[in-house]
Amino acid sequence: MKETVMKGTVAVLGASIVSYFGTLAAPLLVLLCVMIVDYVTGMVKAYMAAQLSSKIGLRGILKKLCYMAMVAVGAAIDYLLGSALVQVGIDMHVELFCGMLVAIWLIINELISILENLAVIGVPGFPALTKLIERLKNTVSNSENDKA
Repeated sequence: MKETVMKGTVAVLGASIVSYFGTLAAPLLVLLCVMIVDYVTGMVKAYMAAQLSSKIGLRGILKKLCYMAMVAVGAAIDYLLGSALVQVGIDMHVELFCGMLVAIWLIINELISILENLAVIGVPGFPALTKLIERLKNTVSNSENDKA
């Protein structure tokens, strides 16, 4: 009985989050996952280098929370711009462009950080993957500059 209630609660919460965030839900979930992996690999790297510190770990968590705040700011800008454009009679049919751009940018940065952590830990790398992620970062950066 308790297991069914727990599954139902998780399903309702998940559906509510996806409904509320809409198209931004998937990038936010990916961002959350890569932030957790980055934090864990960073902790392993610090442990292996004998530099494990709760102060640095707390700073990392706060930095990750600020990433989420950046995505929220991007989504707020999208909402404000969309509302302003509708008021003047322009309907762009573009939702959450800034929020999505910020989320994707942060995901790419987290992936690069994970690869760097793994290299320091001693996990053999895959150079083509690193080049691909760097290319994605440059593409997003160039796209951002073109839109500005």
